[in-house]
Amino acid sequence: MISQGSYLRLCKKGKLEKRIKLLYTLLESCELCPRKCNVNRLKDEVGYCKMGKELVVSSYGPHFGEEKPLVGVYGSGTLFLAGCNLLCVYCQNYDISHNRVGSVVGEEEVADFMLDLQRQGCHNINLVTPTHFAPQLVKSIEVGAKKGLTIPVVWNCSGYENVEVIKLLEGIVDIYLPDIKYGKTDPAKKYSNAPNYFKKCKEAVTEMYRQVGNLKFDEHKIAYRGLIVRHLVLPENQAGSKEIFEYLRDLSKDVYVNIMDQYRPEGRSGQYKKIDRCTTSKEFNNAIQLAKKLGLHKLDNCQ
Repeated sequence: MISQGSYLRLCKKGKLEKRIKLLYTLLESCELCPRKCNVNRLKDEVGYCKMGKELVVSSYGPHFGEEKPLVGVYGSGTLFLAGCNLLCVYCQNYDISHNRVGSVVGEEEVADFMLDLQRQGCHNINLVTPTHFAPQLVKSIEVGAKKGLTIPVVWNCSGYENVEVIKLLEGIVDIYLPDIKYGKTDPAKKYSNAPNYFKKCKEAVTEMYRQVGNLKFDEHKIAYRGLIVRHLVLPENQAGSKEIFEYLRDLSKDVYVNIMDQYRPEGRSGQYKKIDRCTTSKEFNNAIQLAKKLGLHKLDNCQ
């Protein structure tokens, strides 16, 4: 049996349109993320993310490099959105996020992309860096649902979210996939210009967990609902992994966590001595052992 997206219930009840209107209202004085730039993006004014009213898509297609529960047999149907509300100096997708490489597309066209991914057999629609386009993407989901879109939606974000926006996504998003990048203030400020990152991230992830809970699987071991948290291990413990794992332990020892070792110096990381190298295997293994010691046991790279 193919899992269906929870947004279908809202769509059938006519409640999705109200959510979309509320989200678009936030664009008039943009408060989609904690930066709250308060620019009128409906008039193409731009704030921190440098994006106006139009959706910009870098690429889309089946992705086989995501977490196992998302990939299954036919891949996760990823849509890479250009731009970002966080803009880390070391971003691993620097051209997409900082340089905003992509094409302007309308909500109808994005809905068609989603339907194409569904036709290709993808198990979900995976929206990568969606925060600054939340209204347009939810509109695309509504259009897609009316045309036959049924598969679950994944909100693949940086973790730097406005919790009030996350509340508006309840019943629309099936799987939340946030990063938790930092557990300390100084690195968040230095590398992402977001000293309040961990505070805002915890607020948002706690709300995500309230909505969808721990990861749930169908009979084919493919996820259809729940929370997956990503944590990228930075050199010299610049991420503050201990604080992050302690928060997750208190949230739920059963939360599904992907501790990642693929950090490499990208973008402007060469300007910062402590992160101007790859993470070592020792640093990565120390993070894994720390997570286990704190009681986290559903680790993606240890399944």
